[in-house]
Amino acid sequence: MELFYNLLTNAGGLLASALIRNWMGTLEYKAAFVDPHIDPASPHCSGQKIYLFWHEYILFPLAVRGHCNVAMLLSRHRDAEILSRVAYHLGFACVRGSTRRGGVAAIRQMLRRSRQMHLTITPDGPRGPRRRMALGPIYLASKLGIPLVATGYGYDRPWRASSWDRFAIPRPGSRARAVSGPEIYVPPDLDREGLERFRQQMEDLLDRLTREAEQWAQSGTRRPGQVRVIRQPARRRRFDPPQGLSRPWCTSHNARWTQTADVGLRARRPCELQAPFTQSGQ
Repeated sequence: MELFYNLLTNAGGLLASALIRNWMGTLEYKAAFVDPHIDPASPHCSGQKIYLFWHEYILFPLAVRGHCNVAMLLSRHRDAEILSRVAYHLGFACVRGSTRRGGVAAIRQMLRRSRQMHLTITPDGPRGPRRRMALGPIYLASKLGIPLVATGYGYDRPWRASSWDRFAIPRPGSRARAVSGPEIYVPPDLDREGLERFRQQMEDLLDRLTREAEQWAQSGTRRPGQVRVIRQPARRRRFDPPQGLSRPWCTSHNARWTQTADVGLRARRPCELQAPFTQSGQ
């Protein structure tokens, strides 16, 4: 019975990955980066990062950022088996676990893997509540000294599933947009109150970026500094261990962020968009 289940799961993952590749391949992708070098597909991307996005938009990065040295945290639940196969076929490494189940083992595995690649986490997964960020990614970033990068995704009038996250299914040929924030370092050795303040601020940031991406996708307007996103594998590379204690809390070429006394984030001036690092938007 177990053998049959494994065969069925493998076949389902292969078929689902082919469907996603073809379905998502019809979309028109554009992105806006505070710093284009934070894109894992960029040849100028340096240092490890932990990418955060809401669970409902997992199809977007699966479709366009495979083979970019990214490990994805997935639930240990059995219903995530096919998703892990899908992620594998689309070019992602997988770490099984969550902040609720298998979290310690997953974090340990991610610590070992973090010397080699980026990490990506859906901070409201695997069961919600929707768009509610867990403490896990904040704690992990604090311990690793690796910056968090929040990215908001949006589609033009997507279909919505009746699941806990109202999973977004884009219409074929529609617009898909991404808006990415700056690198944000979490200070080490924060107490629980400090972690909670950081969690709330990252949740607010990710919510704002997601709303911007959704509004941009629906409007179809041109955004200054936008880039066309294509499936673009990155050259595999090995990173040095992070030096979180010797770095500023957050760095970005255009958005200058600083750490306040009450463990808060503020911008010295509004974020601006840089020129694209690949092709300009059409």
